[in-house]
Amino acid sequence: MGNGVQEQRASITQGQVLPLTSSPQAAELMQTRSVLNSLVSGALAGAVAKTAVAPLDRTKIIFQVSSARFSAKEAYKLIYHTYRKDGLLSLWRGNSATMVRVIPFAAFQFCAHEQYKRLLGSYYGFEGKALPPFPRFLAGSMAGLTASILTYPLDMVRARMAVTPKEMYSNILHVFGRISREEGRKTLYRGFAPTILGVIPYAGLSFFTYETLKKHHAERSGRQQPYSYERLIFGACAGLIGQSASYPLDVVRRRMQTAGVTGHTYGTILGTMKEIVSEEGVIRGLYKGLSMNWVKGPVAVGISFTTFDLTQILLRKLHEMVHTGR
Repeated sequence: MGNGVQEQRASITQGQVLPLTSSPQAAELMQTRSVLNSLVSGALAGAVAKTAVAPLDRTKIIFQVSSARFSAKEAYKLIYHTYRKDGLLSLWRGNSATMVRVIPFAAFQFCAHEQYKRLLGSYYGFEGKALPPFPRFLAGSMAGLTASILTYPLDMVRARMAVTPKEMYSNILHVFGRISREEGRKTLYRGFAPTILGVIPYAGLSFFTYETLKKHHAERSGRQQPYSYERLIFGACAGLIGQSASYPLDVVRRRMQTAGVTGHTYGTILGTMKEIVSEEGVIRGLYKGLSMNWVKGPVAVGISFTTFDLTQILLRKLHEMVHTGR
């Protein structure tokens, strides 16, 4: 899968817009197949990436929702203490909820991104070509926005499971039921506003950076498809830029999501920010855990984009083999 020559045979890349065909039936079939391929590839990409960094992600959330000072040493101590107390698998606590959320989220996000690229390409007259900068950013932002709206309660549940002992919530359905019963169903959407505000720059910059790097690479190297390790590097850069730009809002949404179990009563975005800054300061509060995100985020995003691209290529090759009877 990592062979650049083999990857180059794929005629449609992630950085391009699907061209329209002359036959309406053929166009409809191609569009349906493209949507299904994007959904499957996106789901696999999200699952692989999040599972790979789940222990670091859980540790980051725990620090985000507490007033404890973050440092690499303290993060290591927390991971080690969790491992000694509850075992190795405890480091992946909440990952089942993450999978329930991230699989549809990634599937919707990558699929929506492909469709928005196609629509924007048609609107701006760039069918079959890489989009110009602003539509490239817009497609990523709209894709992240669409996926967030469709899957937000699952993100809320995942955050609760990550910061609570296993005795408090036994499974995902238990989290939903207990929150709805004790705190009200509206609680499932607590932190929704900062999530939406944060995903616009995050998803926009992530997709924009990844596809821009791929475009410049193709122009400079003459290879339409980068090698696998190059995709990982491009994805890592995309994750670094996207997460750094939206990180304070990520801290705010985690505080609001977990307010019911941490004893705080965060009400608004600005109110939450003011309370965090007054208690912990700007850097130590709003950017708590960012250094860990600079490790976790680029790895996760790099794996995600690479897995999506390579799975797309594999599915196209399988379709060609079935279609040609080889």
